[in-house]
Amino acid sequence: MNTEEQKYEQITAALQRNNILASAAEIQGVLCGMLGGGMPLEAQDWVEAIADFVNQGEPLAKEVQEQLGHLYNQTCQQLVESDFSLVLCLPDDAAPINERGQALLEWVQGFMLGFGLFQDDLTKCSPDVKEALEDFAEIARMDEEMAEGEEFEQALFEVIEYVRVSAMLCFNELGQSPEEQQSQPKTVH
Repeated sequence: MNTEEQKYEQITAALQRNNILASAAEIQGVLCGMLGGGMPLEAQDWVEAIADFVNQGEPLAKEVQEQLGHLYNQTCQQLVESDFSLVLCLPDDAAPINERGQALLEWVQGFMLGFGLFQDDLTKCSPDVKEALEDFAEIARMDEEMAEGEEFEQALFEVIEYVRVSAMLCFNELGQSPEEQQSQPKTVH
């Protein structure tokens, strides 16, 4: 089990211990969607948005907030890297295929939610981003069971890779890199 898969297990366990009915995949999806939709990297709005989403607006327990803070920082770092290093927070490859498929659906549903919080004008989006969002909507609606086997493993791998690359595409087009944030003039009202 690599560190990304351990992170999924650790965060999901912390969420469960605190009676939060969301997975690490879903929360990382929300974070990626918010960032891909244009939320500034240094923004702290995400803490409140996640609390609203998973904890009925109640403050998150310190353990959960720390785990999610690490996840947020790592996700931001991966998104700004030029080597396409985003790693989706999903269960270990040894987990049953249906568990991994369900986590991917949760990730995509989270992404759509987070993206919608920060981007409501799709006219600014390129055809590639619009297509990716349409595909995400289709993926989020999938609910069929997957059978074990090499064919299904390959199909799941390809969908995961498509989602990963599409999330980075959204961030690269609509997200705010640290350079862009520094170049924007600060206005005082």
